[in-house]
Order: sequence, then structure tokens, then C-alpha cells
Amino acid sequence: MCNNNTDTESCRCIAEILAIINVLQQNATTAETCLDTCDRGFLGCGTNSLNCNTRPVTLYLSNGVPLSIPTVKDSVDCGDAGVVCSSVFRVEKLDGCCCTLRVLATNPDTTSEFPYVSTNSFFTVNLNCVCCLRCLSDTYVECL
Repeated sequence: MCNNNTDTESCRCIAEILAIINVLQQNATTAETCLDTCDRGFLGCGTNSLNCNTRPVTLYLSNGVPLSIPTVKDSVDCGDAGVVCSSVFRVEKLDGCCCTLRVLATNPDTTSEFPYVSTNSFFTVNLNCVCCLRCLSDTYVECL
């Protein structure tokens, strides 16, 4: 799955975008314009939008499959019966090519305007193993 490259330059593209997302989430402010890119300089879409604090992301491996992680800490395999997994994550920390992410789960409250809820499931990924990053719509996620 990984490209077996330990050169930190090879993960720069994705790492730089995740670094921007991490800073935005820490500062969680809005701006006047609305560019629809992963690295736009604010969360939300204008001053009248929801108070967004998260830019959810999905990461894809070199085989084109999205990374999927259990939504609870004690589960080890998404193939196990009854294990709920998610491919939606919140950036929590970035250190070079290592990124710590929180797994987000689908909000069980179908009447909520917020599509995801926070979990206590975290993981660290080597960005050298990630080939594609997809940003989802900014939202509010209450942390546990």
C-alpha cells in the first residue's frame, strides 16, 4: 500500500493541506468569501453560516480504496461482525508526514443539521501511504 518512501518531501502535498486544516480548526473563524477548496483560509461559508469547527476529510490509499477505521477504540478490524467503521476523519495533529486523526461517525440524530459526531477513536497515519485527500463540507463537530 505505501510507496515505501521515507522522504518527507513525498508527503508534502497532502501534509501542507492537512496543516492548513488543522490550524483552521484550532482557530475556527469564518470569512466573507466562499472558495470550495480543501485549503481555503477559513471554515464555513461567509459570516451568516454555521459556526463550523471541522473540515472533515477522507483519505485514499494507493489502491484507490478509502481508509476506513472502527468508530470505537477496542475494535481492531472493520471486517468483524458488528463493527462500525468510518472513512470520515477530523485532523487533530500533524507532525511532518505523521498525522493524527479522529474518526467521525454518522450522526444518529437524523434531524440534526450536523452530519457527523465525534468518537474517541484516534489513529496516526503515515502520509507517505496516502495518495488522495478528499475534503467534505465544513461542519460543527462537538468533541467528546
